[in-house]
Amino acid sequence: MLNGLDRLLADPALRKPLEGKRVSLVAHPASVTAGLVHGLDALAACDGIRLTSAFGPQHGLKGDKQDNMVETEDELDARLGIPVFSLYGQVRRPTAAMMDTADVFLFDLQDLGCRIYTFVTTLLYLLEAAHGTGKAVWVLDRPNPAGRPIEGLTLRKGEESFVGAGPMPMRHGLTLGEMGQWFIHHFKLDVDYRVITMEGWQPEGAGFGWPESRIWVNPSPNAANVNMARAYAGTVMLEGATLSEGRGTTRPLEVLFGAPDVDAKAVLEQMQRFAPQWMEGCALRECWFTPTFHKHAGALCSALMIHAEGSFYNHEAFRPWRLQSLAFKAFRQLYPDYPLWRDFPYEYEFERLAIDVINGGPDLRLWVDDAASEAGDLDALAMPDEAAWAEERREFLLY
Repeated sequence: MLNGLDRLLADPALRKPLEGKRVSLVAHPASVTAGLVHGLDALAACDGIRLTSAFGPQHGLKGDKQDNMVETEDELDARLGIPVFSLYGQVRRPTAAMMDTADVFLFDLQDLGCRIYTFVTTLLYLLEAAHGTGKAVWVLDRPNPAGRPIEGLTLRKGEESFVGAGPMPMRHGLTLGEMGQWFIHHFKLDVDYRVITMEGWQPEGAGFGWPESRIWVNPSPNAANVNMARAYAGTVMLEGATLSEGRGTTRPLEVLFGAPDVDAKAVLEQMQRFAPQWMEGCALRECWFTPTFHKHAGALCSALMIHAEGSFYNHEAFRPWRLQSLAFKAFRQLYPDYPLWRDFPYEYEFERLAIDVINGGPDLRLWVDDAASEAGDLDALAMPDEAAWAEERREFLLY
């Protein structure tokens, strides 16, 4: 299996349109070749490519920034002598001056297949900055490690944010190359757009989205493995809750929750009573951890670990968004007065609750907090959205 970067480097015909052009690369630590050479180094050494700038998304080109709203400054690459602009610092949208540094922008970010992962929005912002300018954007495509399944509520009109680029469900099932095509169509953008497709990617083959032959490199500090990538469309909602998502441990965003003042086993039993059908496709294990930083730092937390891996994993049955929603619901039923929703500035949104920003509207929170709501009520909200997206995305699939 070859990623877009590998194909571009291997095929002079693909690179020919870059001759005589100024080229910029949008990258992070996972922007590597099959031989684990970073794309910036590989492209700089490639005949016919003239790199004039680079961009880093959230967490930085180096991937060293640990948490949300920890910004990265612009810098000069000491070896190549080119500017490296931050798209998660003074700005999140490329400025006209930044766009003036290149003619072609190569976008090579490993995604997780989830609307809230900010690399999706960074792609939209780059396309919007290129709109009508004659600048070209090429996506060097990479796998969606969560595969093709669709899940979650569609982002509601007026709820757009840096973690909500447009009306898609939480788990969208597209690669970023495919997503770029949808953005151009949906937002009616005038961009010289190209996808350097993967060769041999089989989203329904072994690995269910992530090829077993490929090494995992963290695209962001807390994206440590494929298990996390599969669970993320659910566990990311914990960022809007007072419960720990496991930051400050070695397995962040692979737990349904952790807190020092709860009984995880009791929550698990309540989940089984309320909607056992949403627990399929994985194993849940009671565990304990003491975060070294972030929520509940230094406190022993009772938690539930998700294992969407090995013999426990069923790709078609696993529904992480519903699983996390179920954990919230069971938690609320057992602890009705618990201050569950975290009220704090989240991804530059200062007025709305973080859980609503994450879900693209208040529907999920209202369902959790409604003592009379049933599992079928959430399905009734989500299933039409999921079916509509399955139809809408169809024409943009490349694999």
